[in-house]
Amino acid sequence: MTLRVSRSLLAIKSYINYVRHHNTAYCTTEIGKEKAEEKDLQNFNGKNKKVRYRFDEVKMSDGMFTLRGWAVPNNKMDNIIFQLYDEKKCLMEVSTTQVKRPDVGLFVFEDRNADNFGFILQFSMEKNKIFYLQIIEADKDGKEKNRYTVPLNRKDLARRARWEYSSIFKTYTYLKTNGVRRTVTKIVRKVLRMDMVNYQRWFERNKPGKAELAHQRQVKFSYRPKMSIIVPVYNTPLNFLNEMIQSVQQQTYSNWELCLANGSGNNKELNAVLKQYADADARIKFVVLEENKGISGNTNEALKLATGDFIALLDHDDLLAPNAMFECVKVLNRNPEVDVLYSDEDKVDMDGKRHFEPNFKPDFNIDLLCSVNYICHLFVVKKTLVDQFGGFTSKYDGAQDYDFIFRSIELSNKIYHIPKVLYHWRAHMDSTAENPESKLYAFKAGVTAIEDHYKRVGINGTVEMGPYYGMYRSHFKLPYHPLVSVIIPNKDHTDDLDKCIQSLMRTTYDNFEIIVVENNSDQKKTFDYYKKIEKENEKVTVVYWEHEFNYSAINNFGVSYANGEYLLLLNNDTEVINEDVFEEMLGYAMREDVGIVGARLYYEDDTVQHAGVIVGIGGVAGHVFAGAQANEPCYMGRSLCAQDYSAVTAACLMVRKEIFEEVDGLTEEFAVAFNDIDFCLKVRKLGKLVVYNPAAELHHYESKSRGYEDTEEKIQRFNGEIQKFQKRWKKFLLEGDPYYNPNLSLNCNNFSVDMTKGGIFGRKG
Repeated sequence: MTLRVSRSLLAIKSYINYVRHHNTAYCTTEIGKEKAEEKDLQNFNGKNKKVRYRFDEVKMSDGMFTLRGWAVPNNKMDNIIFQLYDEKKCLMEVSTTQVKRPDVGLFVFEDRNADNFGFILQFSMEKNKIFYLQIIEADKDGKEKNRYTVPLNRKDLARRARWEYSSIFKTYTYLKTNGVRRTVTKIVRKVLRMDMVNYQRWFERNKPGKAELAHQRQVKFSYRPKMSIIVPVYNTPLNFLNEMIQSVQQQTYSNWELCLANGSGNNKELNAVLKQYADADARIKFVVLEENKGISGNTNEALKLATGDFIALLDHDDLLAPNAMFECVKVLNRNPEVDVLYSDEDKVDMDGKRHFEPNFKPDFNIDLLCSVNYICHLFVVKKTLVDQFGGFTSKYDGAQDYDFIFRSIELSNKIYHIPKVLYHWRAHMDSTAENPESKLYAFKAGVTAIEDHYKRVGINGTVEMGPYYGMYRSHFKLPYHPLVSVIIPNKDHTDDLDKCIQSLMRTTYDNFEIIVVENNSDQKKTFDYYKKIEKENEKVTVVYWEHEFNYSAINNFGVSYANGEYLLLLNNDTEVINEDVFEEMLGYAMREDVGIVGARLYYEDDTVQHAGVIVGIGGVAGHVFAGAQANEPCYMGRSLCAQDYSAVTAACLMVRKEIFEEVDGLTEEFAVAFNDIDFCLKVRKLGKLVVYNPAAELHHYESKSRGYEDTEEKIQRFNGEIQKFQKRWKKFLLEGDPYYNPNLSLNCNNFSVDMTKGGIFGRKG
């Protein structure tokens, strides 16, 4: 370990030196500031007390700049005002939108309610001009208390926009703001996988305190099911065994039984410990097996001891949270129809002290389950269901719990997810949690478990191991090859349109037609291209929309010409990457339970543009994992896993035409934005799934035809559509996206833990 740390520190030192010496021309916190200007600005700066601020994002389009970031006054009760001046110190127009940033308030003032520090600034800048952004601190009555000036110039802003997602830029900014020592610490944590400090702090703040646990012990439920906790034991280290049993004994709900089957043979010391616990607590039962029957056989022996109403699975070296059974029974009292429950989980180190890698799960997600065993722990199922399918099967040893979960959910759709960390998975070198290579056989057994699940539910599918251990990719055989109508709205940009069409022609699927919906093109060459492509390609038909731009109406118009059983809504600035994209999307779309299928989209630089949509991010909806590298698994591998979401982008969206018509197509009130999210939610209300399939890959060059929402008129329309969406889907937004865990932040798109949850200094009691 010492050698690794030393080498890592040398690498870090070299990296910081590189950042210092190679990036100063590009990135400064005060964009465009030059030494020669500082003296000249002293009078213009007012009281000249520095304001804490940051530009998180810079975008540029047609001379219009958008700055997103935050600025914090020295007193949290004060306000921040922005003013923009030109070189002659004349006031210029700047559009300011306030954005709530509870994360900033929490870490600056330790007050998550002090959240009015985020901003979006939009303004235009001429070339070769210097501008001055003034950040003004004012009290609640508007009286100015401090004024700080940030010089800006167009060239440096444009350069900053291009470097926005550079890791070097981020490191330099962090270095400049926080100093070498903190930067080294941050990088060391990442290099040595020690960057879970934030989660440990979150865990301490959100776990139930002594007072809460005492209260739970006094609760009298009207329904008190017996919870049978099943544990197969095999040569368990005694310290782990003791901690596991004690975690059960510490449950605040008392009507449980612990059923242990020891397959260790003549391990006298271990048997003595089990007997000691059983003698002291009548709720603890154990059996010593004459031979090791394997993980499935041993677990079945433990199951034979169970007399409870529900079965809960626990590994012999893991830990239950003290409120685990209480939370399950609380759900069962409120929802007596529930047959299956599962909770969130995290990992715990060898000492059982440090918690890390939380798995904050979505509500039940069948396609994610077929991509990775995201349910895993804690899993609780009604015993009558287990009696029906007969427990565990040795065929799946290593993935026996995966198969057990599949068999349970096949018999009941009354499944409840508890979004609380109720299970702590021990991570030591022999455990799958820490060392996946230690149990490769388990991942191969997972392939069999998924394929057999498909057979039992009547899906013709095969499975292969995915790009990372524990991840799987499914392939579905199409029962037939339906006609697919590809709908492509277009305005000029014939080079992009032709690239899109030619990429479709390179695919391996033949039964499709292309309907180009012309809308408001200006260039003669566009119409010449239409004549040429229709003449050369019998699959292409051009239809003409002769009204103002309305994305929803244009697509609805195009669909009225479609002959296909399935529709593929496709942007003209996309390009197919994998040749089997139709088969990949149809494989899911042709399932009876699926309504919509979306694809994995990349920017031109091969970073992720779309990997699913979470409703509620940023107050409306947002693409998850945008900007991630193509092969980056992201949070719990979800970027690379097929799964169900509440919505996907209509830049590439497949839907059965019958379903499209049943929900009356795209809602034309949403002329530009959120029409695809609204459409997906309408289809979800039919009880159909919206599936994201990462194996369907395209480039998306994004908004080339129309440009960005960067004029005053466009911004007003965009804000109006936000309000319409929030009003139309108010209940959904309040309840939260079922495919996004409530413990995750809605202020970013990378599934970060919401650090504003829980008390600042932890719960007392």
